[in-house]
Amino acid sequence: MSAATVTTEVAALRIVGVSKDFPTPDNVNTRTLALDNVSFAVRAGELVSLVGPSGCGKSTLLRLLAGLDDPNTGERWIGAEPITGPSAERGLVFQDPNLFPWLTVRRNIQSGLVARGRLREKRHEVDEFMRLVGLETFANAYPHHLSGGMAQRVALARALINHPKVLLLDEPLGALDAFTRMRMQDEVLRLWQTRRTTVLLVTHDIDETIYMSDRIIIMTPRPGRIERTIPITLDRPRQRNRPEFLRLRSEILELLHFAGDPKSTV
Repeated sequence: MSAATVTTEVAALRIVGVSKDFPTPDNVNTRTLALDNVSFAVRAGELVSLVGPSGCGKSTLLRLLAGLDDPNTGERWIGAEPITGPSAERGLVFQDPNLFPWLTVRRNIQSGLVARGRLREKRHEVDEFMRLVGLETFANAYPHHLSGGMAQRVALARALINHPKVLLLDEPLGALDAFTRMRMQDEVLRLWQTRRTTVLLVTHDIDETIYMSDRIIIMTPRPGRIERTIPITLDRPRQRNRPEFLRLRSEILELLHFAGDPKSTV
């Protein structure tokens, strides 16, 4: 999606010309450019993935969109409103579920409502969201009783109960084993298809991004720029062994320069 398209399209989320630098760790007098003139948009109800090498600024970009940090240059928009700081309309889920260990599943899920003073009017939704993520029988369990996948479902429910316009996912399945990760990919897709929340997903897993996304945004090595946007038109549910799926996988690996040299021999 071009910058011109970004500036004219009505989108749930868009950024225009965003750049961000940080102090260089070993030299406080210099700065390292993390993001350079990044522009893209995410349509309402769309699931878009950000993919790129480690250190290309993907997580930095999510923090900027969450309002946890400010860019050096550029604009960030949620609908028609500029992003000026954190807001419940942008839910952020990290790789670590970051649950409160002293709170039960129920109280972890409702913690955002408590912080916003909305629990009294929204209490009835807590049971609804526990059912949505399949944890109603674990309402009184504590985080140490939960598997990694269950804990991540609590984190998703805690973000979704605030009815965010956009859900920002920063490698939310990265710490899970391969089989649990695939099950959780289906869980996230089910939640997305049920609620049609706009989702921006950061992941290093190429199969995951093809399996889940409507579009994939490929980023360059640092400083992060948009290399290419790839629409995924495969029908859902997607089959990981289909030729079209494998072709896309090879194309993305080639773009990321991880594909093997076709001239090499064993």
